[in-house]
Amino acid sequence: MDDTRRASPLERLVEAVETRADEEVSDSLGALRTASDEDRKQALRELRGLADDRPTAFESFLPAVTPFLTDDDRAVRLLTAKALVAVAAAAPDAVTPAIPALADRLADEEEFYYVRARSAEALGYVALEHPDAVASPDVLADLRVGLSFDEPEVKQKLAKALECVALGDPGRLRHRVSALVEHLDDRDELVRYHLCTAIAAVGCDAPDSLGAGRSALSARLADENAFVRGRAAEALGLLARERGESVMAPDSELGAESDEATAFVAERVRFLRASGDGDDSDSDSPADGVGTLAGVRDTTADAVAEITSTDADGECPHCGVELPEGAPPMCPSCGVPY
Repeated sequence: MDDTRRASPLERLVEAVETRADEEVSDSLGALRTASDEDRKQALRELRGLADDRPTAFESFLPAVTPFLTDDDRAVRLLTAKALVAVAAAAPDAVTPAIPALADRLADEEEFYYVRARSAEALGYVALEHPDAVASPDVLADLRVGLSFDEPEVKQKLAKALECVALGDPGRLRHRVSALVEHLDDRDELVRYHLCTAIAAVGCDAPDSLGAGRSALSARLADENAFVRGRAAEALGLLARERGESVMAPDSELGAESDEATAFVAERVRFLRASGDGDDSDSDSPADGVGTLAGVRDTTADAVAEITSTDADGECPHCGVELPEGAPPMCPSCGVPY
């Protein structure tokens, strides 16, 4: 017992995590608020590991975690946000009490941009299950404005968060389509994909609201990324079916249907061709789920995995630079993880 009393807050936290003494985790975190920078950072690394192993445990001590989002050390703030992303991805209910704190980090223009990005990502995961709790007008405005950032990874996370909001409750973005399409020509393919997916999700609920994005979506039918082309075709198909009119672009603008994502593109091109004015020149029917919210949700993770995978030539999937062998999984040119 004497050894326990002499143990540092960090040592007590490590032991509490290992023994699943969640109440002691909370007490240790409180004591760590005044510990050294290194001890606070190590404590958050311990919590990051716990987020992977037992994310639901955070429900019992989340109030002791959220104060670290405003720590003086930005590395501590970033580690905290990353831990909450991991928890939110696996157990979004556990993070709902932290929504105000995460929203504050997102809204703080003086905050380190990676902290803002991770806060947005955590909010997005929660929005999949609790859109009403996350998608306030202020949060949506902060996510949209953030798409103008220069840092690719930040824009990716914010676009992903908007996608999650749309997948959780498409109606939340039905009046914001015109703002989203402003960024459909972003240089980053993940940003384009997430936004096209968000717009397609909105179209599943309110297809006529996509009218404001018709031209921008049509331009994406010639996108260099197959998954962006497919989502654009899906969104345009929803619009065409609603209005009973064809929005089909010339075949030459659809790109090759026999690329690395043949099935994804071809199914959605068939959906587009079968929509609108009743043109049934394509004898194949679209795959089940295309043009439905459930279908969009079910195919998004796999599409992102394909987009972010390094190609066979060892090139960065974001900027195309050749990646050095044996290097950390971060592009030396654009600085984006792959």
